[in-house]
Amino acid sequence: MKVTRILQLLFAFALLFNVSCSNDDEVMIPTTSYENGILITNEGNFGTPNADVTFVTGDLSLKQDNIFAANNGSNLGDVLQTIAFNGNQAYLVLNNSNKVKVVNRYTFKSTGEITEQINQPRYMAVANNALYVTNDKYGGDKYVSIYNAANLSFVKKITFTDSVERIVQAGGNIFVQNASYGFGNKITYINTSNNEIQSVITLPNGNINKTISNNNNVYVIAKGTADSYIYQISSTGSIVKTTTLTGIANATNLEIDTNKFYFTSGNKVYVMDMNATAAPTTPLFTVTDNSFSTLYGFNVVNGRIYTSDANGFTQDSKITVYNTSGSVISTFTAGKGSNGFYAN
Repeated sequence: MKVTRILQLLFAFALLFNVSCSNDDEVMIPTTSYENGILITNEGNFGTPNADVTFVTGDLSLKQDNIFAANNGSNLGDVLQTIAFNGNQAYLVLNNSNKVKVVNRYTFKSTGEITEQINQPRYMAVANNALYVTNDKYGGDKYVSIYNAANLSFVKKITFTDSVERIVQAGGNIFVQNASYGFGNKITYINTSNNEIQSVITLPNGNINKTISNNNNVYVIAKGTADSYIYQISSTGSIVKTTTLTGIANATNLEIDTNKFYFTSGNKVYVMDMNATAAPTTPLFTVTDNSFSTLYGFNVVNGRIYTSDANGFTQDSKITVYNTSGSVISTFTAGKGSNGFYAN
């Protein structure tokens, strides 16, 4: 019994650290489950199919890099932009490969692929058994393509003249960020009952840096030259609250965890209560400035703050995890250009 247990532990250790065998017939490594942990999206180098996903266990004690290749025997693709989820499925949006790879989110075995009407995809949301993907080709077409979640068939596309970037679901409806790289101040509300544009919401101040959803509301962080702003938008498309971040310029990376806003400005990370009326005067912590690589990925999940330094895309990204007091609890590396962290 002791020998059997030791072998089981060795197999699990080999799997989680991506140890391979030269002959597949020699060792049968059991299938793992990527539940109760964090998926890290690694963008990879543009023009090179080295995008991948890293899995880290919930206690941060073990990780496995490149889990798509480990479970499918092929590279994932070129520029992994984001992951979206629907039930047991995970959707990997590959910007420069012009496709969405579909996998089982717990085994990471491939279950399908979307390529029809996919052109430089950016982000994805799910609502009412439909998949919504933003496509924004530089200097070209900009649209949201819609698919049946059950069979991945193409349903419709909605064209835009403004940028289409992040896309979120709130109250069963879809909201599209018409801003990219800090330029633009509009959000488009799509009614999912007929997949038509219901309205366009124009923010009175700032340019949008990021849009998220939480508890059936949309939250938008917009930058100004001196101040920044957090807007709360209802699921019916009305601005219901504006929080001015006085003295904090170019705020971005908005996240919500346990009724607190987390966001960044430059190399500083801030936190404030969602019902606070005054902006924080000091950051929770400050990271080392590394040009455009600084805070390339950022999220707050279950009381832990996950950050990445992309290391100029010349080395593997450095991941640093903090507690909500701002103390470092773990550091490790992931793939090239780690841009996101997702609870699985």
